[in-house]
Amino acid sequence: MTAGVIVIIVVVAIVVLMGLMLLGIYNGLIRARVRTQEAWSGIDVQLKKRADLVPNLVETVRGYAAHERGTFEAVTNARAMLQNAQGPAESAAANNQLTQALRSLFAVAEAYPQLRASENFMALQSQLSDIEEKIAYARQFYNTNVSNFNQRIQVIPNVFVANMMGMKPFEFFEAEEEAREAPQVSFQAPQPPQPPEPPQAPQAPTQ
Repeated sequence: MTAGVIVIIVVVAIVVLMGLMLLGIYNGLIRARVRTQEAWSGIDVQLKKRADLVPNLVETVRGYAAHERGTFEAVTNARAMLQNAQGPAESAAANNQLTQALRSLFAVAEAYPQLRASENFMALQSQLSDIEEKIAYARQFYNTNVSNFNQRIQVIPNVFVANMMGMKPFEFFEAEEEAREAPQVSFQAPQPPQPPEPPQAPQAPTQ
C-alpha cells in the first residue's frame, strides 16, 4: 500500500468521523429543541384553560357585586392580554397581570359571605387553583429544558452547528415572586369584631 493511498484513507476516515460527530451534534440539538417546544405547549394549554375559566368567574362575582365594574374590567383586560400574548416572555407578563387582577376580584368576593359559600364559586376557585398548580409544574419543566437547550447551543463545537442552523435561545417563562402562588380565598365566615374591654378602675395608692 503506497503512502498516497494511506493518506487518502486517513483523510476519508477523518471526514467520516467529523461527519458523524456533526450528525450527532445536530440530532442532539434537534431533540433538545423539540423537548423545549413540547414543554412550552404544556404551559400554553394551561394558560388557555385559565383564560377560559375567567369569564365564568367574573360573571359569578358580578351576580353579587355588579357595582365593581373597575375590577371586572381589569380582569377582562388582563385575560385579553393573555389570549393575545406571543411567546413565553409576553405570556408570562400577561399571566402575572391576570393573577394580580384576580387577587382584586377575590378581595371583592371576601365581602360577600353568600358568594364565598356558593357551590359554583367554590368549584371555580378549585379549578383555578388546580390550573395554577399545573402551570407552576409546567413552568419548572419548561425552564429546565430552556436552560439545557440554551447552554447546548453556546458551547463548542455545538455553537457552530447551531449558528449554521439559525438556532436562537428560548425565552424563559418567568413568574413574579408574589404571583407564583395561586390566588387564594378564605371560605371561612368572617369573625365579628370583639367588643373593647372595659377600662379598669384606678387602684387606690398604698399608704
